[in-house]
Amino acid sequence: MLSSVAEYRIAAQRRLPRLAFDYLDGGAEDGDALQRNNDAYRQWLFKPRVLTDVSRCSSVTQFFGRDAAAPMIVGPTGLNGLFWPRADELLAQAASRAALPFVLSTASTSLLEDVRTAAPHGDLWVQLYVQQDRGIAEDLMRRASAAGYSTLVLTVDVPVHGKRDHDTRNGFRMPLRLSPRLLADCVTHPHWCWQMTRSGSPQLKNIAKSVGERADLSRHAAMLSRQMDLTLGWADLEWVRRHWSGKVIVKGVMGVDDALLAVTHGADGIVVSNHGGRQLGSTFAPLEVLPGIVEAVRGRMEIFIDGGVRRGSDALKAVALGARGVLLGRAPLYGVASCGGAGASEVLALMMDEMLISMRLLGCQGIADVSPAFVGHAGRAV
Repeated sequence: MLSSVAEYRIAAQRRLPRLAFDYLDGGAEDGDALQRNNDAYRQWLFKPRVLTDVSRCSSVTQFFGRDAAAPMIVGPTGLNGLFWPRADELLAQAASRAALPFVLSTASTSLLEDVRTAAPHGDLWVQLYVQQDRGIAEDLMRRASAAGYSTLVLTVDVPVHGKRDHDTRNGFRMPLRLSPRLLADCVTHPHWCWQMTRSGSPQLKNIAKSVGERADLSRHAAMLSRQMDLTLGWADLEWVRRHWSGKVIVKGVMGVDDALLAVTHGADGIVVSNHGGRQLGSTFAPLEVLPGIVEAVRGRMEIFIDGGVRRGSDALKAVALGARGVLLGRAPLYGVASCGGAGASEVLALMMDEMLISMRLLGCQGIADVSPAFVGHAGRAV
């Protein structure tokens, strides 16, 4: 096991060709939002209490009545087969072994049914993009419900894809097309090249199955990038409810007004998120807007957050500021991209251990003890 998520990032960078690593690691435009997400956690500092009994410290919490080993969720990320064959299944297995939920992306490269088979006892959630042909989303919801997925994460901050300069520079497109640059990358990254040659180009299998077509990555990637439903509005949560009987979380909320609309329209929760800095190139970090949203919502629904969490202590800061839990995106991907399922499990174990260490040093027995009293902003008087 490596010592930090940062070291798994370096290992992933060494193993992946540039176009794949930049797709995993990069943000929109100049990367300002991505950098702000990471920096935001450095601006909140702990205020520990001492001489408290932490002999039975536990990070166990609950999401919608189901136990989780820590206030962490392996969040939805797309095209993961680009990093390791069957990566979605490996991530789901790692999350299940760690007793954490896993969220499967609409843009997954494994069938949702195969992910359920790989993690038969895991708490699986499904993320949904809504395209112009809403029959695709309806079929995905039907299939996920039949496979025992418990929670729907409706992502609403991608009416169009953000501008990602790194993908343009690298000539990134799916399916991969051999070019002098990619050929040079393959020569210098033989393990990745061998795996891709053996397993074949990743495919957006869930979209293909719900469309009723054979896997055709170029067509289905284009559907995701150019055929999103631009009319989707708050009233459409009623349409979602007609096709989904489980919990519904709205992902991509970055302001108080939208958080209150989510309450009004009956969402069970929101994810405060700027899509990992991959959409708008210049936004506030989710952690910066979290306290105001928590204050406005006042417990009327669950509030989650993602973006910039690289240590268990980061997750603990988000919980102290009112989040029910954090969605982990890049961190477990660095693990799976560096050494497959073992890497994903190691990253989750590492972050959970970091959280427990921080809780003991803060003087907290359990997650319920973690409160705003334990953190302060670096720019304000304590």
